[in-house]
Formats: sequence, C-alpha cells, structure tokens
Amino acid sequence: MSAQPETAETSAQAAQDAIAEEFAFFSDWTERYQYLIDLGRKLSPFPDALKIDEHKVHGCQSQVWLVASGDARRLDFCAISDSAIVSGLIALLLRVYSGRPAREILDTEPNYIAAIGLAKHLSPTRSNGLAAMLQTIKAQARIALG
Repeated sequence: MSAQPETAETSAQAAQDAIAEEFAFFSDWTERYQYLIDLGRKLSPFPDALKIDEHKVHGCQSQVWLVASGDARRLDFCAISDSAIVSGLIALLLRVYSGRPAREILDTEPNYIAAIGLAKHLSPTRSNGLAAMLQTIKAQARIALG
C-alpha cells in the first residue's frame, strides 16, 4: 500500500521543482485544473476498508482519507478524496512528501503551492483542506520521529 512518488526525484525539493516546471507549461488555469484532475485520476487505488473515520482528514470540505505507513527512515502515504480537484492536490502532496524520511517531511515547506500560483486559485475551503492534509502528513512525520 505504499505510494511511490510519480517520478524518481531524489528529494522533496526536486519534486517541488519538477511540479513547478510542469505547471509552467500550461498557459491558463483551466488547463492547470484539468491537469490537477488528471493527476488525481492516477492515484493508487485506495481500499474501501480504509475509508474510516480514523483515517479521515478533518478540516476538508470534501471527504479525504489519508493513511501513513513506514517509520522515521521512510514514510509512505496513501490518500484519496471524493473530489476530483482535491484528488489532484493529494497527488501533488504525495509526490512531494511520500517515500521520504520523516525529518525531510518536517523540514520541507510546500513552496510549490506559491510557485505554481495555486494559493491564488483555490477557494478558501480548498485552501483550508490543503492545509489540513499537510498538517496531517507532518503530524504523522512527528509521530514517526517519536
């Protein structure tokens, strides 16, 4: 059930740089939203058995489930949403944070959000949901570090 980063970026920063480059190819936000939706469709299947309250990310308007596995040396995340755009946001988060050491997860700020202009183009409820997902990922990293 581990979610491998989509490409073989060696660090969270390299993943963020690659995301910024990809989004730079699109000339407008209609295309960028479509790309986000397409990324969300490529998420690994999420077992229905894991769609329980314990794995639910609170603070999201959409339904979001996120599960962490691994330890401080490597944390993997698997997540899904009932919203197409939120699933795309999850795909980006997993690409930056999944498969990384807990310390790197905690030390990595999501700079790609500003770099691609996402912060300006998300509704307040989606921004809050993105922040809640990021908090959940970082909380799991803190737990892994003990």
